[in-house]
Amino acid sequence: MADDAFSLTRTRAWALERLDRPLSLAELAGHAHTSVRTLTRRFQPETGRTPLQRLLEQRVDRAWELLELTDLPVDQVAERCGLGSADSLRQHLVRRVRLPPTAYRRDARRRKEARAGAEPRL
Repeated sequence: MADDAFSLTRTRAWALERLDRPLSLAELAGHAHTSVRTLTRRFQPETGRTPLQRLLEQRVDRAWELLELTDLPVDQVAERCGLGSADSLRQHLVRRVRLPPTAYRRDARRRKEARAGAEPRL
């Protein structure tokens, strides 16, 4: 496969569908039909992150989505986005947005209610 034609787009999409499961570099490389070394070397130029950094980022993004759109308990949100436990989810959210999951959910709902109550602008 030519370097120009090599893209990890399909593998990144495949991983997004499996955030709730443990994913290793070997599994990602297997899906991309490449070695772990090649996956790692090519992933960062495409995404700006290592494969595992990007996977964690996507998991936290999914947690935000679930916290905003569902009433799932925090431990279930953590499981569904692949972060394992409520404690792990809490650590990652505090690191990224400086809020624990329940505070993030409360603030997201307040923002949504404020937008819904705002008058439309012309």
